[in-house]
Amino acid sequence: MKLLLVEDEAMLSKSVSKGLRLLGYAIDCAFDGEEALELYALNEYDLMILDLNLPKLDGIEVLKRIREKDQDFRILILSARNSLEDKINGLGSGSNDYLTKPFDFMELEARIRNLLRRNFKTDSRFLLCGRLRLDTGERQAQYAGQTVVLTRKEYALLEYLFSRLGETVSAEELIEHAWDSETDLFSNSFRFHIHSLRKKLEAAGAGEYIVTKRGQGYILRCPAEDES
Repeated sequence: MKLLLVEDEAMLSKSVSKGLRLLGYAIDCAFDGEEALELYALNEYDLMILDLNLPKLDGIEVLKRIREKDQDFRILILSARNSLEDKINGLGSGSNDYLTKPFDFMELEARIRNLLRRNFKTDSRFLLCGRLRLDTGERQAQYAGQTVVLTRKEYALLEYLFSRLGETVSAEELIEHAWDSETDLFSNSFRFHIHSLRKKLEAAGAGEYIVTKRGQGYILRCPAEDES
């Protein structure tokens, strides 16, 4: 999943983005409110982590402008403003969650995971497709009870396909949600990782789960579903 981190403190931004990348998230960073809105308009993100004390444009104003156009986009406020009034204002302006600084990184990641579960229309951390199971808490895949060892990027691709279960997803969309925006879209990185993911699923006995639609993209489909 691809996140936009909006934080003007350079060291904190570097630390949080590094930690989230190590967990397999794709991260873009903005350092002021205007840049946040520009990146939001240019790219497809699954969630925004938003500071409130921002240069050029305050975080609450960023939130309000996004909510004028998009009620569904997930926004988690991460702010040093810790009064009850601040929290009520942030949540009332449309944020989906509010975490105050200082914070524990693992709590931040847990809240991110909780918000992203809404992509899958379930409150469970476990996603099922036939005998293929994804544990979004441990970020692991299993087939028929056996763990399928995936790299962070392979897991990110499979997780996004789970979020669009049964739908055709183009290569461009997969890249958009699994890689940072600086990624060269013409590199072989995507082809390498999608090929490796499919090989590992095939070796585990789940080779029929990712179906290629020539010229259109990929579908994660349970074997019992019709392939027409």
